[in-house]
Amino acid sequence: MPIRSMLKPAILFIATGAFAVQAEERPIESFENSPETRWTYVADTVMGGVSRGAVQFGTEGGESFARLKGAVSTDNNGGFIQFRHQLAEPAPAEARGIRLRVRGNGEIYFIHLRSKSNRLPWSYYQAGFETTAEWTEVRLPFSAFTPSGRLMRATINKDSLQSIGVVAFGRDHTAQIDVSDLGYY
Repeated sequence: MPIRSMLKPAILFIATGAFAVQAEERPIESFENSPETRWTYVADTVMGGVSRGAVQFGTEGGESFARLKGAVSTDNNGGFIQFRHQLAEPAPAEARGIRLRVRGNGEIYFIHLRSKSNRLPWSYYQAGFETTAEWTEVRLPFSAFTPSGRLMRATINKDSLQSIGVVAFGRDHTAQIDVSDLGYY
């Protein structure tokens, strides 16, 4: 499936979301106070791939952020770099999706969610979004997340979320994405 066609649910929501009643926003991460103790960098090298990169944490203009940067390669059955956070608690009952503030190099990136029902280490639910050089808020409804395999539930159980990852995935490209705020809406 072409990467851009995977974005239609998320882009549709962003275009129409301004008219929806907003639920209370709940933070997951602001990237302040030692975020490197809460986030882990992972690449396809754990499975024999050859992608390379890193996550860095910094502050610019008073705003703290994480930067995922590197080269994604599909050689040797690879194709991803990511930074991931183990969630301490499930999503709030009223949460309708994930919100994040991002800027990037114009590439498409993904949020990967894992729940207690993910049995295999390579299974996840994903939703994609585009980036621009300017800071932009992205809202991804839970209904936009699709399973990575056929043996998974069709929709994610937000009550059993265990981890969230910001991912450069699926094609050969240079990745650079900054995330300054991450939460539920």
